[in-house]
Amino acid sequence: MFNPKYKLTNSIVKKLTSIAEARAVIEKAKILPQYELKLRRQAIIRMTHSSTAIEGNMLLADQIAALYADKKIDAPERDIYEAKNYLNALKYIDEVVKKKEPISEKVLLRLHKLVTDKTLSKNQSGFYRKCSVCVVKKRYGMVEEVVYRAPDFKKVAGLCSDLIKWINESEKEEVSPVVVAGIVHQEIAAIHPFVDGNGRTARAMATLILYKRGYDFRRLFALEDYYNEDRPSYYEAINAGKSYEERNDDFTPWLEYFVSGFKEEIDGVKKKVTILSSKKIDNSIGSQIFLDKDQLQIVDFIDQAGKITVGDVINILNCPKRTAQLHLQKLKKIKMIRQVGRARASAYIMEK
Repeated sequence: MFNPKYKLTNSIVKKLTSIAEARAVIEKAKILPQYELKLRRQAIIRMTHSSTAIEGNMLLADQIAALYADKKIDAPERDIYEAKNYLNALKYIDEVVKKKEPISEKVLLRLHKLVTDKTLSKNQSGFYRKCSVCVVKKRYGMVEEVVYRAPDFKKVAGLCSDLIKWINESEKEEVSPVVVAGIVHQEIAAIHPFVDGNGRTARAMATLILYKRGYDFRRLFALEDYYNEDRPSYYEAINAGKSYEERNDDFTPWLEYFVSGFKEEIDGVKKKVTILSSKKIDNSIGSQIFLDKDQLQIVDFIDQAGKITVGDVINILNCPKRTAQLHLQKLKKIKMIRQVGRARASAYIMEK
């Protein structure tokens, strides 16, 4: 059974407390929907750009934004696939959270399949590796040094199964979601369960855990930015030894790094939210312009899909038809959306 060793040092506890305090401020802040939607969109683009850039993807942030808007870009095919794949993985995370699906090996494998679609063979994408792998440092295309040796492939399924069991046990034991996300991030990187895509899968799993356990911070953060800004520090922090068997199994040093990065990102979100919540609003509309979580889900759906129907709202919110219609009417009244088409062909799009 996986039983991670770590200490909640004074430094970690202090930062976790600060993160919890920032969470309360961010959750309570009243932000105009168009501002919140923009910040969420930016977070998705930043997550995708940084998580793929860490692995060598050369796309720029504005190219990721174009792909998010379903526009064509001129770039290497593999880079485009990797970016689109990560965007799809983030959509899948939303689905898992909305459906309250438990974290399982099925979810882990599905995430990997999404981040490696069309970049790995069909018998490798979404499947544990069936060969030995190691992380190497290269120079001029030549292997210079073996940095890390992953565990034997025969052990991978058991190690991942134990990790998933611990994730679910940690919720019952009320372990901080930030600590759980950090440990899972490093452990997946250490197990290296796949031929490729381990880093992206580890970062996506960390995000999923935070979202599922109420630490989504209105989905305005992108922790991957912290790693991408100083990749050498990220690699140094996450590597715990020359091999899985020989590594330092104390997660404390990594958690110091992980929690510090999380605090820095959340402090940035808090600052943005505080500034936006202080902006003056149209008094003729008043408090009606502030949306609840269900209405923000509707706006998010339209932002990604281009339009929404009453049936879509019923599905994503799992609510009665009347409730779905009331949500759409409110959004229409405050001019966030407008109706197109009639009767069965009617739908709603964002107001320009």
